[in-house]
Amino acid sequence: MNVNDPSDLSEAAESAKEELKDNQLEIAIGRQVRHFRQELDMTVVEVANLAGMSRGMLSKIENGMTSPSLATLRALSKALNVPVTSLFRKYEEQRDATYVKADAGLLIERRGSRAGHQYRLLGHTIGKGISVEPYLVTLTEKSEVFPLFQHSGTEFLYILEGKVTYRHANRTYTLSKGDSLFFDSDAPHGPEELLELPIKMLSVIVQHRSED
Repeated sequence: MNVNDPSDLSEAAESAKEELKDNQLEIAIGRQVRHFRQELDMTVVEVANLAGMSRGMLSKIENGMTSPSLATLRALSKALNVPVTSLFRKYEEQRDATYVKADAGLLIERRGSRAGHQYRLLGHTIGKGISVEPYLVTLTEKSEVFPLFQHSGTEFLYILEGKVTYRHANRTYTLSKGDSLFFDSDAPHGPEELLELPIKMLSVIVQHRSED
């Protein structure tokens, strides 16, 4: 490969990406093996001896550098005292990503919608114990103040544009571009005075699924 040739560098990068993609199962298994070994406070040598393999082989497995056979996985599961299926758990977990272009978030009706507050949902978690919902909230001259929102969980606000007096419980905060507020959303909260319009803020709401 010629390091001075951009096409060679591009091909090498693509090759590395494909190799990483093809190696995801081995990496996931290796991380699980290391996790269970460390949980038992055992060394690589101790687990390798119990599983009937060399220290070097176990090291390769933990680093995702080799694809272990079913017999090897069974030996490791016995040495670590876990089911074979538990070694695949991280690989089977869903890993989601949400890409939203500018001004393309899904318009959502929430309690504040009646007061002229616009909510654009920018993503949400799937199949997790915790719900995370980021919103782009926009307030204009048509918006009304509404400092009485209440819902379970925790909320984070980050002001992108404008200026607002924001109430949380018995305190108020003057928030401008770049300011943030992190709070328990069980308490009454919301904009109490719209000082400079338009106001745009990122709102991230985190809740346990059982609280939905």
